Amino acid sequence: MFRTAIMKKYITVRFHSRTDPGRVRPGNEDAFLADGEAGLFAVADGMGGHAAGEVASRLAIEALPGLHEAGPARPDTPADGRKWLASLVARANRAVYEAARSNPDQRGMGTTLTVLYIRPPVACFAHVGDSRLYRFRDGRLQQLTRDHTWVQEQVDAGLLSPSQAQVHPHRSMLTRAIGIAEDVAVDSGDVDVEPGDVFLLASDGLSSMLSDEEIAGVLARDGALDAMANALIEAANARGGYDNITVVLVRAE
Repeated sequence: MFRTAIMKKYITVRFHSRTDPGRVRPGNEDAFLADGEAGLFAVADGMGGHAAGEVASRLAIEALPGLHEAGPARPDTPADGRKWLASLVARANRAVYEAARSNPDQRGMGTTLTVLYIRPPVACFAHVGDSRLYRFRDGRLQQLTRDHTWVQEQVDAGLLSPSQAQVHPHRSMLTRAIGIAEDVAVDSGDVDVEPGDVFLLASDGLSSMLSDEEIAGVLARDGALDAMANALIEAANARGGYDNITVVLVRAE
């Protein structure tokens, strides 16, 4: 867990992160980055079996620049931010792909990866898979990322409703993931940041257990970030906790 604060253009950004194995899985294949100094946050949800999923998510997170890595200068414009994050995700994809190619026990491993770079008054993000990024503002929860899943494609085609997709047995079937191929298409975007905004990055161990309305209900309590993170994970576990659960909460003040 990490918690700190940074000041950018008169907006203070506080954050809290927590991961939990859930109630069914023997291990935890999720990984996360919470680097307040750099304004960089990420969640990865690995897959592959024989601990390969845990390896994939860890490699993806380690491919991102951390607190002690000098790296390139941080971008100043939204367009540069989107491009920079997409390049980081592409770097993570190559790291996982090369590791899988060189180790027979890890063939076929992969991971989701959702990354947020917050430099008020703008936040940029990049994304592959079905881990999610939300923004909670004025009582409304907005999903900023689009799931790369089979059920989402069915929703987009009008063949499934969002409520049907939420409980569909194939809701976790990914159509895009980090490390499966040498190259991967990366979605990216940017949004404005205002005081009071809460950004939530989460693995599908949360979003598959709780509806957006239930997640919004927890965030609407406007309490301490660690209490909200605990409440989200406890609620997901109360529903069965069938998967690992990771949440990263970032609040602009």
